[in-house]
Amino acid sequence: MPIIDHTHVPEVPWRPGYRKWDVTLAEHGVSSSLSLNTAEPGTGAPLHTHEIDELIMIMGGTLEVRINGEIHTVEKDHTVVIPPGAEHGFTVVGDKNAALIVFFPHMDPYGAENTTYLEGSRPPSVKD
Repeated sequence: MPIIDHTHVPEVPWRPGYRKWDVTLAEHGVSSSLSLNTAEPGTGAPLHTHEIDELIMIMGGTLEVRINGEIHTVEKDHTVVIPPGAEHGFTVVGDKNAALIVFFPHMDPYGAENTTYLEGSRPPSVKD
């Protein structure tokens, strides 16, 4: 059973002002994806859908979350639960960076088979 030291997890190039570290890797023998993320005010994720669940735990900061046409302001100590097929995206609002923990029940959640971008594009580090 791997015990993972968060200070040694690899950073994945993501988007300007948005940093991501993958906690779980295929070499750990798991099929789920868990990542630590920080995002500056004004950054976030463009509108997209997934074929799988996504859970976003907000550990710091505030997000404006768009999900299925509704807009919600979501603060620290809340979790955004996104079912498969839901159109969603978010922007960090306020003057503080957001700290997020993101979970998917799949090791490659951002690949073309799991994610469709409705606005913007896939991060450059994600290969189709």
